[in-house]
Amino acid sequence: MKLPSPRGPVSAAVIDALARPPHDVTIPSRHSDDDDLHLTLFVLYELSYRGWDGVDDDWEWQPSLIAARTRLEKVFEGQLIELAGPVTPPAQPIARELIELTSADTGPSLSKFLRGRATRAQFREFAAHRSVYHLREADPHTYAIPRLGGAAKAALIEIQIDEYGNGREPRMHQELFKRTMVALDLDTTYGAYVDVVPARTLAINNMMSLFALHRSRRGAIIGHLAAYEMTSTAPNRAYGNGLRRLGGDADATAFYDEHVEADAVHEQIAAYDLCGSFAAAEPGLAGDVLFGARCALALDQEWATEVLARWDAGESSLREPLP
Repeated sequence: MKLPSPRGPVSAAVIDALARPPHDVTIPSRHSDDDDLHLTLFVLYELSYRGWDGVDDDWEWQPSLIAARTRLEKVFEGQLIELAGPVTPPAQPIARELIELTSADTGPSLSKFLRGRATRAQFREFAAHRSVYHLREADPHTYAIPRLGGAAKAALIEIQIDEYGNGREPRMHQELFKRTMVALDLDTTYGAYVDVVPARTLAINNMMSLFALHRSRRGAIIGHLAAYEMTSTAPNRAYGNGLRRLGGDADATAFYDEHVEADAVHEQIAAYDLCGSFAAAEPGLAGDVLFGARCALALDQEWATEVLARWDAGESSLREPLP
């Protein structure tokens, strides 16, 4: 993946440094705005995924970059607490808390809009936003596997096996989404749209990495996964029907149709076997599970509100329109 264009002084300093061999760097202490903040975090987090073209892998653990990342993470964590509230212990069994939380989700219905009203151009934009995650789908949550034990680990692995196509590359969800992108005449290159998605899209991905790459946040990353699995079935059915309305064939909608079937099972595994078992084994982190779930829902709602507002105004939801 090519390094993106900077969006402010902090991202500029980091991107400039990564073009050279690893060395101690001085990163400006103040970012200009959320675009600068979240692009910088995304660039730094990607060093722990597939990396950047021409960037030395040893940058991943370079101490001055880790220090800069830690400083930016504290800013982002403050944003998440402001958006979703602080960590609080559950008032009832964690599975019941998650069911009530996800059932009460009242965000704007982006899925309903895509099902019945979206133009092909708008659906293409939606897929470009989502490609930043879907082309590495499941990878952030997989970081939690070695951080868990017992029944919770087994449940997470059961979910992840499906995400990775049960070991068959064409059935991997990452690969299925490429077929959707091909049908929409989009670039299937990993990270192709990082440069054009706004800060909130990057924030959704950074939230997963923030939770996934820290053992101390293992409760939050499985809560995040549970929220995704427990709110996935109906939206993905709507996305598939919306794409069919626009002429998409079975190959184009395979990604969404697969999620309708798989996530109907995953939501029970996630609530009871994964999060329930984890909370029983580590009751002191049950509040972190709820925090991760609340953050997932709140940030997605904020992103959907922004996308729909831009479309209602007759504008592109991206930083620049697609060709």
